[in-house]
Amino acid sequence: MTRPLADAASPAIQARGLTVHRYEKWSLGTGHVLQGVDLAIPEGAVVGLVGRNGAGKSTLLRALLGLQTVDEGESRLLGRPSTALDDAVKARLGYAAQTPDLFAGLNGHEHLTEMAAVYPRVDQRLALSLAARLDVPMGRNADTLSLGDQQKLAVVLALAHDPDLVLLDEPVASLDPISRRDFMRLLFTSRQREAPRTVLISSHLLSDLERVVTHVLFLREGRVQLFEGWDDCTEFLRVRPCPERPDVLQSGERHWSAAQGGRLLVDRRHAGPAAQDQALGMEDLMEVLNT
Repeated sequence: MTRPLADAASPAIQARGLTVHRYEKWSLGTGHVLQGVDLAIPEGAVVGLVGRNGAGKSTLLRALLGLQTVDEGESRLLGRPSTALDDAVKARLGYAAQTPDLFAGLNGHEHLTEMAAVYPRVDQRLALSLAARLDVPMGRNADTLSLGDQQKLAVVLALAHDPDLVLLDEPVASLDPISRRDFMRLLFTSRQREAPRTVLISSHLLSDLERVVTHVLFLREGRVQLFEGWDDCTEFLRVRPCPERPDVLQSGERHWSAAQGGRLLVDRRHAGPAAQDQALGMEDLMEVLNT
């Protein structure tokens, strides 16, 4: 999927050396949830955030929003430090957590009223249109909704003020296939916009991501393994058998070693023709990068 992007010199999301330690309760040592994450996501990009459970996806989203204390590094959203987001920037952000953060005793309409008191940009007509398209029972209290309906309500609230930047953590995990399809569509068709919306979305449903993303970001054990345009991934990334010494690589080549699986992921722009000239899907990349 190809969409026009703004100049990458002014990224919507930026991170440098973002690190979050994992402190082990019964150990003197520490591990890492995030390790030196560097990012520059241009305005208008739709980025799929992919990785195994425990790879650091949720922590990264929370750190970018200033909801997670970081031990090293820094990040910015829409030009502002994540730790000092002002009201003007917050009004341009939308966020839906993996576990919906809702008021148990309020129904959908009351959630919108509460949100409008904080975010003047909330558009009731837009929100109700989104709710209708997702079949959200707006008249029921949040604590009586199924997890899938709670997630849909959280998404409606995240988009109700037509934000310029949206961060979504597994927003469709509990939705049925038709609801997932409708959700992916409304991310981009809810309203005509002068500038395309920037989206960072984590999901294990890789086939859904393939249909909408412009970029893909793979995390493994808190590190960025791959951040690339999705069109470039499908055109240039290929698998070839692993050489006898995968640690010996020619200067200037871009390789991702998957030695235990007997394969290397190579970039044809730098490493020449691959042994298998078949485009890789997102599940293929996930498998190779995590072997």
